[in-house]
Amino acid sequence: MRIFVTGASGCIGHYMAESLIKETNHELYFLVRNPDKLQFDYNYRPGVNILKGNLENILDYQDILRTINVAILTATCWGGEKESYAVNVEANINLINALSAEHCQRIIYFSTASILDRNNQLLTEAGEIGTDYIRTKYQCFVKLADLALCDRIITVYPTLVFGGADNKPYSHLSGGLKDILQWMGLIRWFNADGSFHFIHGQDIATVISYLVENGDKLDPIYNNKLVLGNEPLTASQAIKTISKKINKKVYFQIPLPIWLANIFIKVFRIQMADWDYFCLNYRHFTYSQAVNPNTFSLPSYAPNLDKLLDITIDG
Repeated sequence: MRIFVTGASGCIGHYMAESLIKETNHELYFLVRNPDKLQFDYNYRPGVNILKGNLENILDYQDILRTINVAILTATCWGGEKESYAVNVEANINLINALSAEHCQRIIYFSTASILDRNNQLLTEAGEIGTDYIRTKYQCFVKLADLALCDRIITVYPTLVFGGADNKPYSHLSGGLKDILQWMGLIRWFNADGSFHFIHGQDIATVISYLVENGDKLDPIYNNKLVLGNEPLTASQAIKTISKKINKKVYFQIPLPIWLANIFIKVFRIQMADWDYFCLNYRHFTYSQAVNPNTFSLPSYAPNLDKLLDITIDG
């Protein structure tokens, strides 16, 4: 197959690129803004093509796009209202529209779990008060239903993403984990009400590679929409697990109820964006039917927090 990939220079992109290059013989096309940022070996085998360009100018490659069988749309813009809309909405829509109905078998589009509620339905607040990144991801997803190839789109919604290594960029969360560890001596005494999913970049790559080959065999219950994450984890569980890993005992935890947090915000005049304040009150970012490699009977790289910490801390 001929596979077109955007966002290969990012954390998730590196894991996906390495998997596609080393584990398949497909003809690969990676669109990257700056090839110098690529840390994977794109000379590992023939059939790996690096295309230098911006996603905003995607139509410069429409001749190639017409021949593509699978498109993996990972690239994103994290901030700036105009820039985010141009990349996260317009460029992705233009790319999908440039694909050929004759050749394109499926499109794997990366959204974010932040635009979904606990029942995997669109979260209204994400489209109204979300950050530039979240709001434009919401806007793009809404537009997908109107596209000619909408029935070939598999949307994936990553939850909290960890990953990174000497030869791969670190995700925002993995990059900040060491700072959190420095504060665990204090954090371990508190119990916050909240829960979440996480997933490692390597496990995302495993799922995407599976979808490249088997996307047409997905169980109809998913409706071509997959939340990527391990089993949900409470904040209290996370604190205890991390504390144990770094040999900090937890004898008891002081509850931090939401009403107390709101008092602190008012008393100390803490400035919070509407979306931040919404997240503080929403607290439980969990989803139904989250998938990971185990869902498809594939080995998982970091199936739980213990294993993630082993990888992150011990290397």
